[in-house]
Amino acid sequence: MKRFAPRLALAAALILGASAALADPAEGLWKTKPDDNGNFGHVQVKTCGPAICGTLVKAFDGSGKEIKSPNVGKQIIWDMKAKGGGAYGDGKVWSPDRNKTYNSKMQLSGNGLAISGCVLGICRDGGTWTRVK
Repeated sequence: MKRFAPRLALAAALILGASAALADPAEGLWKTKPDDNGNFGHVQVKTCGPAICGTLVKAFDGSGKEIKSPNVGKQIIWDMKAKGGGAYGDGKVWSPDRNKTYNSKMQLSGNGLAISGCVLGICRDGGTWTRVK
C-alpha cells in the first residue's frame, strides 16, 4: 500500500494543477468603473457552467470607503461566453445605478476588462474594470 501513496499524490497534484490551468483568464476580483453616483464595487468573476458570471461582493463610495449596499451578493454578469482572443459576448450585465440589464460584451486586455452593452438600441460603455487580484 505504501508504494501506491506517491503515485496517488502525483495523480492528485496533476488533477489540481490541470484545473488551475483551465481557469478562465477573466476569473478574479475586478474593481468596477465608478457609476453615475460615484460609487464603485468589487465583482468576483468566475465560471458558471459553460459561461462566465460575476457577483458584486463589496461596494464603495467615491472616497473608497466600503459601504453597505442592497446590491452586494447580486449577480452583475451572467451567461457571458468566451469568443477567443480575450473577447466575451452573448451575455448580460446588470447596472445597479440605472437598474437596467444590458446585452453585453467584454474584452480582456491584461489587467483591464472593458465592458459595454445595449438595451432597446441604447448602448452604454461600462468602462474598463481593473483587476484587484
